Amino acid sequence: YKLDKQKKNTKAWDYVTDDPALPRVILIRDSISRGYTVAARQAIKGKANLHRAPANCGPTSAGLRKLDVWLGDGNWDLIHFNFGIHDQHSKPEEYGERLETIVERLEKTGAKLVFASSTPLPEDSDKYRHGACATLNDVAAAIMARHQIPINDLYALMLPLLAEHQNPGDCHFKGEGYNVMGKRVAEKILEELKTE
Repeated sequence: YKLDKQKKNTKAWDYVTDDPALPRVILIRDSISRGYTVAARQAIKGKANLHRAPANCGPTSAGLRKLDVWLGDGNWDLIHFNFGIHDQHSKPEEYGERLETIVERLEKTGAKLVFASSTPLPEDSDKYRHGACATLNDVAAAIMARHQIPINDLYALMLPLLAEHQNPGDCHFKGEGYNVMGKRVAEKILEELKTE
């Protein structure tokens, strides 16, 4: 982190100094969000303070253990969150139970909540279970509907763009793919904050 700061490189992990006149937003997600954090911050600059959890948040089991640490003692106006890719080997019903518990904890913050669907997993890889995210997104969608939480459908956004933007055999994306997601994340956050 210190080396990046000396080189004036901008990273997802950068500390955010809040403008007290603007709403406070946090991203809680895995390395996919780490990829689009900088693009989202640029797109939302001057309209919201955009933080991210100081971790690759991993599966729902990690969320249950670490959510209070990630939330800290700050007052959040909006929490944009996701769990899914790291749960690809979970049974859908167990994933759903853990995600429901996470949602109930997040609701206690009083923040506006937005769930981001998990982006597609590649077909040509032994590391990933192709189709798992679609299944888990369906489970998550039912939970979000019950809790009246809007969904930022990054799965649908990126599905037709995989050949162009996803790294071969990997769940991660090339730079422009993260720019596409970052812009959509910023737009959804501002829409939900009712900020112009």
